[in-house]
Amino acid sequence: MTSPPVFGISGWKNSGKTGLTVRLVEEFTRRGLRVSSIKHAHHDFDIDKPGADSFRHREAGAHEVAIVSGTRFAIMHELRGAAEPRLDDILARLAPADLVLVEGYKREPVPKIEARRLESRSREPLAPGDPHIVAIAADHAVTNTQLPVFDLNDTAAIADFISQVLRLKRP
Repeated sequence: MTSPPVFGISGWKNSGKTGLTVRLVEEFTRRGLRVSSIKHAHHDFDIDKPGADSFRHREAGAHEVAIVSGTRFAIMHELRGAAEPRLDDILARLAPADLVLVEGYKREPVPKIEARRLESRSREPLAPGDPHIVAIAADHAVTNTQLPVFDLNDTAAIADFISQVLRLKRP
């Protein structure tokens, strides 16, 4: 089985990564592609609630807990001190898709677009130090770069660019 094409959206906190990722998922889905996404968090997170049966299973020591309904399923995997899985490990667990969009994972060697907003936590550009950043999407003018620059809200143009970079075929 071949892995699907992967494209990343990176940037500092509050740079517009999530908004851009959501719009890209909507755009590629509208174009008929099956899209999966991976969000990297730099903090502890929980999608479960104290008191819920699945939470109680994890608290009891379960390594993985699956919650399944007629609408969706989720599998929570407790690391319990083990190292954070690599992006490749997570990609291997996903169901087949036409495209995987990855939000975060600044240091992974996948083609990425750097999101920049004036309100972001840091305005230090990532692109000069990351050869995998192939474009910039910003809410302000960007100079001093040879990379293509897009308006952060021009989702269709960014999706066209990603399609060209990854040589995606329309269904």
